[in-house]
Amino acid sequence: MTRRNDDPAQVLDTIEQVRRRRPRLTGEHVTMAHGAGGKASAALIDRIFLEGLRNPHLEPLGDGAVMTLDDGVRVAMSTDTFVVRPWRFPGGTIGSLAVHGTINDLACTGAQPRWLSAAFVIQEGFPFEDLREIVADMRAAGDRAGVTVVTGDTKVVDRDAADGIYVNTTGIGIVPDGRDLRPAAVRPGDKVLVSGTLADHGVAVLLARGDLHLDADIRSDSNALHGLLEDLHAAAPGTRWVRDATRGGVATVLNELAQDTGYGVIVAEHAIPVGRTTAGACDLLGIDPLYVANEGKVVVVVPPEEGRAALDALRAHPLGHDAAVIGEVRDAPASTVLLQTTLGGTRVVDMLVGDPLPRIC
Repeated sequence: MTRRNDDPAQVLDTIEQVRRRRPRLTGEHVTMAHGAGGKASAALIDRIFLEGLRNPHLEPLGDGAVMTLDDGVRVAMSTDTFVVRPWRFPGGTIGSLAVHGTINDLACTGAQPRWLSAAFVIQEGFPFEDLREIVADMRAAGDRAGVTVVTGDTKVVDRDAADGIYVNTTGIGIVPDGRDLRPAAVRPGDKVLVSGTLADHGVAVLLARGDLHLDADIRSDSNALHGLLEDLHAAAPGTRWVRDATRGGVATVLNELAQDTGYGVIVAEHAIPVGRTTAGACDLLGIDPLYVANEGKVVVVVPPEEGRAALDALRAHPLGHDAAVIGEVRDAPASTVLLQTTLGGTRVVDMLVGDPLPRIC
């Protein structure tokens, strides 16, 4: 592969050429798989929403959009809707999750989060006591992160029109001068890092549903990561790209990176951090931790000369002590993620069509 041109028009053209190779939208109706963050989600977004709403800010399909105001200030905006079931789980609730999720999406654009909006869709009959708990959790999460909910909306729907409560949060942040995180900046030889152990959130939510009758001390990793990422930028100012590994997990994030750059991503299985209890639960359930959602972990790409500094900065932060370098970007195989297994083999890590754990965020 040749090195990408940084001209915005050519970058967008390259992204579009790569996306033409993604799965086509099939069938006539939306299914649960279309909301799972895998191939079906990519097809839905590409063929319905991107085609219908196409514009230069939306085109990259990042965690948020970065716009430049007339005075030269760059602002980032991101929105997300949370439908997690159950709404209370070990390590958080839908309220804290909504605040953390949008803060992290803003931080992954390079922004410093400032303000949030919150919108609620509430099913008739939802208890006031539970609603107060959710709002209190939102307030506490925002206070800890230094981010304020400044506006919002509430809708109440019929008893059979929702599953308790859904929450949407939209955030605005300011992008510091000189910070530009995008796939076009990625180069062969760059190091790929994760900020900590994988799959804790998805497994915690799954076990909280009680359907499997498993008892394991696993808590969601839901946290606001903007402080961690500010430390990263200070130590590794050349950071190329950042993405939080939510729906579809690290495997999906790495596939998006490979497809958007045209490069290959090589990952070492032995380097991937997974907690012992979480790994045991995944083994028991037949789930690959690479595909399980996280709500407090990011995937980071940095220049090779900043790999050590980036790792040290992440590990020095309380939310990054299990950070690891898991692989690197290479010229080939093009647009592909390969896993070097502990047995000495190599296998392709593809996107799943759907998600084995729906409704986890």
